[in-house]
Amino acid sequence: MPRVILITGGSSGIGYATAARFSADAAEVIITGRRRDTLMRAAAELGARGVVCDATDPIQVADLAEQVGDTVDVLVNAAGGLATGRGDAGTRLEALVAQWQESFAQNMITAALATAAVWDKFAPGGSVISIGSIGAERRGGAYGAAKAALAAWNASISAELGPRGVTTNVVSAGYVAGTNFFQGGMTEERHNSLVAETRTGRAGTPADIAEVIYFLASPGARHITGQTIHVNGGAFTTR
Repeated sequence: MPRVILITGGSSGIGYATAARFSADAAEVIITGRRRDTLMRAAAELGARGVVCDATDPIQVADLAEQVGDTVDVLVNAAGGLATGRGDAGTRLEALVAQWQESFAQNMITAALATAAVWDKFAPGGSVISIGSIGAERRGGAYGAAKAALAAWNASISAELGPRGVTTNVVSAGYVAGTNFFQGGMTEERHNSLVAETRTGRAGTPADIAEVIYFLASPGARHITGQTIHVNGGAFTTR
């Protein structure tokens, strides 16, 4: 039987690359996204199943869980991104609250909701993998704080799912080119600056992140859990 892979935010960027990697392995891949047209186009390209779902909405996430079947082998929490901001937020402080709430909803609550919704469906040998960010370590603002919370949450649930043979990890991405993350705000100067911070002399790609996710869901990674794996070309190093 093929493994069942559920990827939130799978219609573009890192989520799309991850879906492509698992699809190449003949897995049954289910991707989600908020925009039906974009999602269904991506699903057709990938040979995956698309389910429209706003992962910040508990009702829609509960409905998603009903549609995925009895077993989920791998959950990839790829939904997230920068807060878009609200033009009608009112005062400066009200705008600040809106930005932080949106950041946490998109980057922390989405993962918590999706994981909780399919919690009882994880099979032994399964994996939960969430997309973190170098922004959790530096210059991250509300987005970085949400990704830091994601790592703390991941460490917590690893203790709960570990006895069931399910691993949980965060893949913390550095600068990745070829996505819509910067919403048109990436300049050549900023690109060059971010690349200069790396030890490899290049930007990351969605495939770089997808390959690490694929490994963490493989039999060779069964003793890796509760971790944050940094994939950033050495822009941020650990010891």
